[in-house]
Order: sequence, then structure tokens, then C-alpha cells
Amino acid sequence: MLDNILSIETSCDETAVAVLSQDGCQKSELVASQEYIHEKYGGIVPEVASRRHVEVLNFMIEESLEMANISYGGLDAVVVTAGPGLIGSLLIGLTAAKTISYCFGLPLVGVDHVVSHIFANFYQDCWSIRPAVCLVVSGGHTSLFLIDENENMRCIGRTIDDAAGEAMDKIARYLGLGYPGGPLIDKLSVKGSPKAVDLPRPMIRSADFNFSFSGLKTAVVRTVTKNPHLIKGSALFDVLASFQEAIVDTLVSKTIEAARFHGAHQIMIAGGVAANSRLRERMFRECSKEGISFSSPPVKYCTDNAVMTGLYGIFKLNRGLTDDMSLDAYSLFKDY
Repeated sequence: MLDNILSIETSCDETAVAVLSQDGCQKSELVASQEYIHEKYGGIVPEVASRRHVEVLNFMIEESLEMANISYGGLDAVVVTAGPGLIGSLLIGLTAAKTISYCFGLPLVGVDHVVSHIFANFYQDCWSIRPAVCLVVSGGHTSLFLIDENENMRCIGRTIDDAAGEAMDKIARYLGLGYPGGPLIDKLSVKGSPKAVDLPRPMIRSADFNFSFSGLKTAVVRTVTKNPHLIKGSALFDVLASFQEAIVDTLVSKTIEAARFHGAHQIMIAGGVAANSRLRERMFRECSKEGISFSSPPVKYCTDNAVMTGLYGIFKLNRGLTDDMSLDAYSLFKDY
């Protein structure tokens, strides 16, 4: 068994490092968030993010090894996020992983960041339930995956424009709430009525399992522009609750429909927006009605982390899938 697998995640603005054993046992885990840096800009500045990775990554790797009580020579493999994400940020992690792999003769495994989020559900007793559908929903991606009996993962739906979390961030910035928008909207929405403002549910009745949230974002802006009183006092909470409910309605409806269509016995959610309390509540309720098992990761593993990256890497290692020095970073989502 491989006792010490180093995992590196730098796809966006979190620098994350972990050491795991082949059975998934977590020996160390570190995450350095950059939220406080990007908050003043109202969003992530790619060049600033990549520079911060350069500043902290080496120290975090060394600290992670120390926490696991090993040296570089005690490593058995290196796993790294290859994409999608911010290309500059990805290259920082990839360069570090390649260097360690080359210097110590270690197997190198590059993994897809979106698919990695699915593996945050590894902590739940759900991997034996197949077929399954997983909704991966974050600031950069909103996708539906089908996992068959042989654990093959195939993308069956994706956003055609803004991701759900991206729409939340943009509306929060438009309303002057701050960054990141998702957690703020989740917190403030409990004070409002989700039925107060009539907003569209984009593509909820489309013949496919794709998503679109750009139009919903525009609908909020137009509604507030025509009715400026909606952003004054407690009325703002109604706008936020209605906006969040429109997103949750769409995500839940299309995920349930995908599970029905493919005969799935399990629904999982993952990604940063999977931490949203309303989404977790509604998805659990609808799965219960359908008699479908539901799994969501611990909230701390919804956002980017190196544990999920390492777990996907272990999944590939167990199937003999490794990479060489030609492994390159990619910024765009790949269909699987």
C-alpha cells in the first residue's frame, strides 16, 4: 500500500496541501484562503491569486510533510490539480508537483478539479450505491455527473453561461453586500420570504440537464432597477431569499429529473454552493420524497481542498492511471 501521497490543489484562490494514505486516511491537511485579499476587489484577481500561491506553497508543503512526520523521501506519489481553473494558479501547483515527482522518482497523477469535488463525498457511506448522480455546483462550475455501476463518471449536464455561485457573487456585488456572495446570501436569506419576488427558473423545463443562470442574474438587476424600494430595509432580504430560491429550485428540479431519467439510487452534491443550507435542506427533502439516498459532504470539504484532490488521485492510482512530465494545465472544463 502507498503510505504517503502528497496532494496539491491551486486551481483558484485557495492554496491547499494534504498527505493521505492509499486507503484515504488523512495524515495532514492545510488550506490557505485568499478571501481577505480579493474581498476589496469584489472578486478574484487571477494575477494576485497566482502570486500568493508562489509565496505560500513551498512552506505549506514542508509543513504538511512535517505534520505527517515524513520527509520528501518518504513520499510514494504526488497528486495535483491540472485543471480547470485559473491557468496561472494551476501552473504554480503543477510545477511544484512535477518538480517533486521528478526529483524523487515518484508517480505523478493529474486530476480534474470539477470531478475532484465529487470525491468530497468519500466521507459518506455512499460509494457502493450505483448508479448515482452528483451535482457539482460552485462559483466556477455547475455540472451534473452520472456515476455508473463500474464507477465511470460522465457529465450529463452543465451550465451554458454563469455558474450558480458566480451568479450569487455577482448579485451580491451588485447589491453592495461584499465577497464571497454565496455565504452572505445564504445567511441573509433566512430573514426574507422566498416567494416575495417573482423571478424566473431558467431552463427548468428544458429537454436536457443543462443550466443557465445569466438570465436570472439579469432579471434581479432589472427588477431592482424598476423597483428601487426593494433594496431598502427588510425588503432586501426578500430579494435575496427569492433569488436564492430560484437557483435552488432549478438545481434541485434538474438533479431529481436526471436521477429519475437514469434510474439513479443516489444523489450527491459537491462544490462550494453545496454548503448552502437551503440547497442541502431542499435536496434532502426531495430525495426523501423520491426514495433516493442523499449525500452531502461536510461543509469544510465543499470548498476547494487538497483532500478531495488526493482522493481522486488515489482513485486513479488504484486503476494504474498516472501521468508523465508532459502533463499540462488547462483552464476550461472538459466533458467526461
